[in-house]
Amino acid sequence: MKRIFQIAFISIFFYGHGLKAQEVVSISKTKVLEKIAERNMSLKISQQDILSTQGDYRQTNSLFLPNITVSYTGMATTNPLMAFGSKLNQEVLTQNDFNPALLNSPDQIENYATVIQVQQPLINIDGVYQRKAAKAKMEAAVLQSQRTAAYLNLEAEKAYMQLQLAYKAVEVMEKALNAATENLKIAENSFRQGYLQKSDVLAVEVRVSEVQNQLQSAKSNVKNASDYLTFLIDEETGVTLKPAESLSIDVSANESISGRVDEGRSDIKAMEYVSEAYKQNFKADKMTFSPSLNAFGSYELYDDEIFKTGANGYVFGAQLTWDVLEGSKRFGKIQKSKALYEKSKLEYKQYLSQSELELNRAMRMFEDTKNKLKLTRLALDQSEESLRIRTNRFNEGLEKTSDLLMSETKYAQKQLEYNQTVFEYNYTQSYLQFLTKG
Repeated sequence: MKRIFQIAFISIFFYGHGLKAQEVVSISKTKVLEKIAERNMSLKISQQDILSTQGDYRQTNSLFLPNITVSYTGMATTNPLMAFGSKLNQEVLTQNDFNPALLNSPDQIENYATVIQVQQPLINIDGVYQRKAAKAKMEAAVLQSQRTAAYLNLEAEKAYMQLQLAYKAVEVMEKALNAATENLKIAENSFRQGYLQKSDVLAVEVRVSEVQNQLQSAKSNVKNASDYLTFLIDEETGVTLKPAESLSIDVSANESISGRVDEGRSDIKAMEYVSEAYKQNFKADKMTFSPSLNAFGSYELYDDEIFKTGANGYVFGAQLTWDVLEGSKRFGKIQKSKALYEKSKLEYKQYLSQSELELNRAMRMFEDTKNKLKLTRLALDQSEESLRIRTNRFNEGLEKTSDLLMSETKYAQKQLEYNQTVFEYNYTQSYLQFLTKG
């Protein structure tokens, strides 16, 4: 007896923990979309891409802003030239320092220099185009992030509908199991009364086992769909999500489907900006043949003792540079940037054509799904009525067991087919919105 109580306690303990591990949490589609926007990792990654391109664009501010550096240098030397120059900078030269013997073999000289340098770009035409290219890339990253968010919303809606469909399948199989179990009781009772053969009872038992297996598979699909939705919204694992809304036909989106690809769609606009970036890079490479003008200046402090400034001086000026020829490197770079620009234009046109192709295919799919929805609804009604009639006749002993089992199987299949068609209909609408939305 003690052993039995131990087994019962262990069973209750693990069963209770199993229930806790499989906690069911209800969630609405609106809440799913909110959590996608807040938590999804792919969206966060795309936002970091935006920050990266913003950093590249900010680097081009160096085209207009000065470059300022400050340095402090300490040295000791007996080099004749450097020793004489250090004294000259320190403003400590005397008549005696011009003695040839001291000039050729000077004593060790210490020199401490503080130098403030300023470089100011004035005219750099290639840099202007590089800045435009960086800005175009930044705009493309922003638009691509918007498209990523739209795609994730579509994926979340699909995952939510898959979860609805999985729960519908469980509901169908639970009803089928209840009906099969009830029919088994009737079959066993009829067998005891001599109205049925043992093979008929075994056929009903097989049907019950089949439905049990299908129900278990449907429950596994619920868990799989829940896990994927949990992954999308970056929730903790160990819970089973349950949709707050049941699967039903959604007709609210019909009016918002335009039937054409909007060239203002964020991913298409992003392709335009990418092509623009290649265009500006091509111009920048061509402008490397033009000269650049930069101003410079420095303020210098010198002394023979550390952290002192006994002498000072400054230098300022401007420099015009023109790289006339760098072998064939520059020509090759221009050729490459032009090819990339032309390639981006072709890719843009190809992307538009692919989008039109995908939209046309989705529109045809939507029409097919609407027709399929009507047919599966009629087939479901017919199979339901057929099952009702056969069940009544079976209860009265007027119907074969095999015919009843066939009707049960067909009715369950038609329910699953209808729910699958509702899912396809709703998802196709959402996909069409995704393709046509600007």
